[in-house]
Amino acid sequence: MTKERGGDPPAGGVPPPPDPPSPAVERRKKPVVHPAAPAPLPKDYAFTFFDPNDAACREILLDPRTTVPQLFAILRQWVPQVQHNVDVIGNEILRRGCHVNDRDGLTDMTLLHYACKAGAHGVGDPAAAVRLSTRLLALGGDVTLRSRWTHMNALHYAAYFDVPELIRTLLRAAAPRVLHSTCSDFSHGTALHIAASNLCLGAVRCLLEHGADPALRNSKGQVAAEVVPDPTDMALDKAEAALAARELRRLLLDAVPLSCSLPRVTLPNYDNLPGNLMLLCLGLQLGDRVRVDGGKVGTLRFCGTTAFASGQWAGVELDEPEGKNDGSVGGVRYFICPPKQGVFASVSKISKAEEQPQAPSPPRSPPGPPARAPHKARKDKRGYWFGVELDSAGGKHDGSVFGVRYFSCPPKHGVFAPPSRVQRVGGPREEPGDDAPEKKVQQVTVSQPKRNFPAVRTPKDITSESSFSRRSQCPPSASQCSQ
Repeated sequence: MTKERGGDPPAGGVPPPPDPPSPAVERRKKPVVHPAAPAPLPKDYAFTFFDPNDAACREILLDPRTTVPQLFAILRQWVPQVQHNVDVIGNEILRRGCHVNDRDGLTDMTLLHYACKAGAHGVGDPAAAVRLSTRLLALGGDVTLRSRWTHMNALHYAAYFDVPELIRTLLRAAAPRVLHSTCSDFSHGTALHIAASNLCLGAVRCLLEHGADPALRNSKGQVAAEVVPDPTDMALDKAEAALAARELRRLLLDAVPLSCSLPRVTLPNYDNLPGNLMLLCLGLQLGDRVRVDGGKVGTLRFCGTTAFASGQWAGVELDEPEGKNDGSVGGVRYFICPPKQGVFASVSKISKAEEQPQAPSPPRSPPGPPARAPHKARKDKRGYWFGVELDSAGGKHDGSVFGVRYFSCPPKHGVFAPPSRVQRVGGPREEPGDDAPEKKVQQVTVSQPKRNFPAVRTPKDITSESSFSRRSQCPPSASQCSQ
């Protein structure tokens, strides 16, 4: 057993005083890049990672003979024991005379980069990361510096790992310089693009509150709302991520002001007139039922400028598959709808659809069993599913999930269940005999649109990765780093 510094505790069980900090050294005037080195570990140590809470490890951490490259190697270990003590380790590096903008030779990251990465919820500790970041900024830490492996600056790391507390700290120090800085590893998107693509709802809200522009486009012509993963492409076991994606898209689309929709000859300054005001003047708003060129009927989903043509356009989701797209043109998404139900037209060809009188509904049958027979069964990666229309509003949908319709029923009357959880009600089941032929229940399969998109990785997935993975030692997409 390793003997702690300071000897045995005095009589009475009073713990010894804490270890004194390492002696401070005069700080270097210019930043340098430190060579790569392995992380130090105590002799006969049972673990392969450094734990600052262990007495033997802490003795190494506070030992002035422990070098800065070794301390940087400790910071690279992606385990909670290290990341929760990022401020302690960072302060030890500064006490050894390092410049605040010194870099780790293996990852090309500064202490500020490591602090922002250590704010990741789960593996890291936002409070410890904010403490170290605040001190680094006070000492002159440069928020604009980037790692040459990922081209990410400190704000990009804070957005990637969804740490609003760090975003606020960084923007208080250098908002004009970094708020709209782009990153080549994310198609030259801003921090808002990075957060949106990674389903970082907290980071997106924080960036919008501090003035991030949701209308800026990356090198692919996409605004932040368009890089959010499509919730309809996610498996059923990703329901939480799908809900976050839908909320993100709504938040980002609502933050983008609509563009004017009248022809240039009518309004010379039509590019600067807000679209919501123009729609108000026309007696329209997004979500209204409209008729396209006096014929096809649908719902108004988009109004503004596009990348495929000059001028202003209206995007309509048709009731029937009589359109040309799914709300995207040339790889740029403007709204979401099923394939062949999206169409774009000039505002002059859009008019409000007249409400059709509803036919009287047939009288409902007397109350019966709590659930009706299954409408359809759908097949996905986990087998067959029955879609059931309930008699009361105790369900979850109207027969559609994530924009894909499997059957129709009133809202909150639809529910899906596997066959093992569905049974016939309303009387005893007839057994086949001489006078009664065997009754069979036919399963009807409704095909689901083919989806070939890759699985979405959420920040929760990222922060729960193994500490021995390649990513644990390098920042995101730093595939060039070697152990």
